[in-house]
Amino acid sequence: MKYIQIYDTTLRDGTQREGLSLTANDKLHVAQVLDELGVAYIEGGWPGSNPKDVEFFQRAKTLDLKNAKIAAFGSTMRVGGRPEDDANLLALIEAKTPVCTVVGKTWTLHVEEVLRTTHKENLRLVRDSLAFLKTRGKEVIYDAEHFFDGFRANAAYALATLNAALEGGADSIVLCDTNGGSLPWQIQDAVNQVKGRFPGATIGIHTHNDGELAVANSLAAVKQGASQVQGTINGYGERCGNANLIAIIADLEIKMGYQCLPEGNLEKLTTIARSVSEIANIAPDDFAAYVGRNAFAHKGGIHVAAQRRNPMAYQHIDPIWVGNATHVVVSELSGRGNLLSKADELSLKLDDRDPRIAHVLQQIKDKEAAGYHYEGADASVELLLLRADPNYTPPFELIDYMTLVEHRQGRGMVAEASVKLRVRGEIVHTAAEGNGPVNAMDIATRKALTQHFPALADFSLVDYKVRILDGHAATGATTRVLIETANHKRRWSTVGASTNIIDASWLALQDAIEYGVMVAAKDEQHAR
Repeated sequence: MKYIQIYDTTLRDGTQREGLSLTANDKLHVAQVLDELGVAYIEGGWPGSNPKDVEFFQRAKTLDLKNAKIAAFGSTMRVGGRPEDDANLLALIEAKTPVCTVVGKTWTLHVEEVLRTTHKENLRLVRDSLAFLKTRGKEVIYDAEHFFDGFRANAAYALATLNAALEGGADSIVLCDTNGGSLPWQIQDAVNQVKGRFPGATIGIHTHNDGELAVANSLAAVKQGASQVQGTINGYGERCGNANLIAIIADLEIKMGYQCLPEGNLEKLTTIARSVSEIANIAPDDFAAYVGRNAFAHKGGIHVAAQRRNPMAYQHIDPIWVGNATHVVVSELSGRGNLLSKADELSLKLDDRDPRIAHVLQQIKDKEAAGYHYEGADASVELLLLRADPNYTPPFELIDYMTLVEHRQGRGMVAEASVKLRVRGEIVHTAAEGNGPVNAMDIATRKALTQHFPALADFSLVDYKVRILDGHAATGATTRVLIETANHKRRWSTVGASTNIIDASWLALQDAIEYGVMVAAKDEQHAR
């Protein structure tokens, strides 16, 4: 089984994504996560370019890495200069990393119009910069910037720059599709020619996603002999992003028979992808290949029925291989199989003959026609199944509620809510103020219930979404409310819909609290 080196540049190229910023602590955390995954190289940044990267390289020396080498990134020396006087190259030495990655110009357009120098001088910059680092004991990786554009413009000169890098002592030469516009067959042709010209060289590939082909182009390069792949976790990067290492690793190991990670680490992909997104404070992509929440989601009734007979009927791999799981979506398109699969997920013992299935299925269809949407509200689906059981007793029942919003002199806007509930045979009537009517209802309900259900103290409303469904009805439109609630162990989502936004909010809030109380009790039992 051929080994492919995975070179991660999330901490450098990935942070060039708009809206993504990592502190030095974040970068150290991500580095540890990447090492746990088992990548071969972690590019930490550009030493000397900013205080954050300086701090990272200073502190990275203390990391106890088991799999990865830290690489410092920089460029070839300035035109007309000497390597021993070049601040950028000296910063690479000062970073004290075992690996230095140097980017140089390949495309004659950049040599002539960006560097504004001669072709010969550019070759000197490449050769002498790498030789300077190599003589100081560094593993040197050469990134041939804009290689594929340069190869199409002037193949002879593009190959000459690679030759200069190898003469300077490069341990590997990485072909970069910096503008992200190449096509897979263009990648294959160029890699073939590079392999033919430099048969003993270690070749890498670095692609961008401007043509939505970064993963395909990386795989095409490997197919033709590249043995190092550069990219980022989740495809983070400038413009449209870099090659997504999550998908590349899965494709290479599962579909193409290469080894990229230590044995057994492939199943960490989903956790790693979500961990990095959490550290970067970017919402995970639910539709990401292999690791997204919906990567193995099934909604159509025919699909789910087939899945119940054979899990591979509508899945290209077993999601367990990458640490993910099958997810069944319940909606108005659902069949009986959807609900049976959902019941299985929730450990509810139901079979196809159970009358609750037909009853709940019809409820879902009717409610979705009235504005509900259960795809993002699994907790509400579970409650529909539970409430269909004649033996189910809800933890509380609503008798009535009232909300009041007014402007008070000296206080501005004030929201109050009062709720009257029946809890374990007792009627509890409470009121509370909040920063809005829904918040006031939430506080008042918790106030009424906390003495009976102490776990409520750990609940927090983490998201509240409102959608107007039929805008043509103006202020009389149906409103859908989705609420996400969390405690210290899990998150759950619930839904409500009504022509009255307060009523829709209450319906979603009631489900959120009822479900939370129920699962908190189960968690407590399991803990015992």
